[in-house]
Amino acid sequence: MNENQKELLGYEKIEKFAPEKLAELEVHYKAILELIGENPQREGLIDTPRRVAKSIQFLTQGYDHDPKEILLSARFKEDYREMVIVKDIEIFSLCEHHMIPFVGKAHVGYIPNGYITGLSKIARVVEAYSRRLQVQERLTSQIKDAIQHTLKPLGVAVVIEARHMCMSMRGVQKQSSVTTTSDFTGAFERAETRAEFISLISSKLH
Repeated sequence: MNENQKELLGYEKIEKFAPEKLAELEVHYKAILELIGENPQREGLIDTPRRVAKSIQFLTQGYDHDPKEILLSARFKEDYREMVIVKDIEIFSLCEHHMIPFVGKAHVGYIPNGYITGLSKIARVVEAYSRRLQVQERLTSQIKDAIQHTLKPLGVAVVIEARHMCMSMRGVQKQSSVTTTSDFTGAFERAETRAEFISLISSKLH
């Protein structure tokens, strides 16, 4: 794809990696190829160690972002005390046990208590934590805690649904299983408030 085609399609390649780490990672990935019985010098693999070195840095870039600073960068005073929900936030993460992807969606809600944050910041918090080596349970709680501690709302609710490739590709090899995790604080610990949140994230309003 040439530059003109990229511009017409609205395509922009964004690579985020640390050049000082690139060479060292490249050496290790080349060694891995050799250890599994491949030839790193064959045509299809010559550039693979460098590509994977860039890729792993992109996939784990969440370590470079502070979710609390993300929220504070767009915190506004607002007298609104009803639910704010951002649902269907795409998640792409790496299981820390096997470094195999798990993918899914996060649904995040909070009830403001004097402060709101930009809606995109909620999605960026999810991204910051998911672009790390993770387990779904911890990811769910980290998102909740960041919002609760930074905005101090009346309550926070987080539900994540994900498919884990470590279950589909290896181990029990169950192709259609979905893992759901949830965590709630404050007002969302009340059954009726939690039920309203679950109903809203389950409905198709668009």
